[in-house]
Amino acid sequence: MTDHTRRLDHVVLWVRDPVAAAGFYDRTVGLEPVRVAEFVAGEASFPSVRLNEETILDLAPLGLAQYMNMLPGAVDSAGHPVNHVCLSLPAHEFDALRARLEDHAVPVSGFSYGSFGARGKAVRSFYFRDPDGNVFEARHYE
Repeated sequence: MTDHTRRLDHVVLWVRDPVAAAGFYDRTVGLEPVRVAEFVAGEASFPSVRLNEETILDLAPLGLAQYMNMLPGAVDSAGHPVNHVCLSLPAHEFDALRARLEDHAVPVSGFSYGSFGARGKAVRSFYFRDPDGNVFEARHYE
């Protein structure tokens, strides 16, 4: 890719079991797993799931926290709660995600309408948690 405009590259989520987390994001959220086999084989430090061609969610095992020494106090970031991560989807994928979450007995919030985000006001949004307690918002715009 030669387009060097600003964009979100990745978000790192702390998880207890990266393989199980990858399975949740694959089966329930519908995100493509990346480097799971390499992680299982000990060839990668963590697996990821692909949100789109430009953005991934890294599924970092809590055991990596001890190596977070790039900044003073970074080791304490393991388990530090982020308020939430928001996924913006086309309307049909938004509805399909909610249905998959409900099919997998994942609790979801009620709908919010008109909440502000990066692209203005969303038509609808809702929240859910992954098995590690990370909070996600799903939304769609017009």
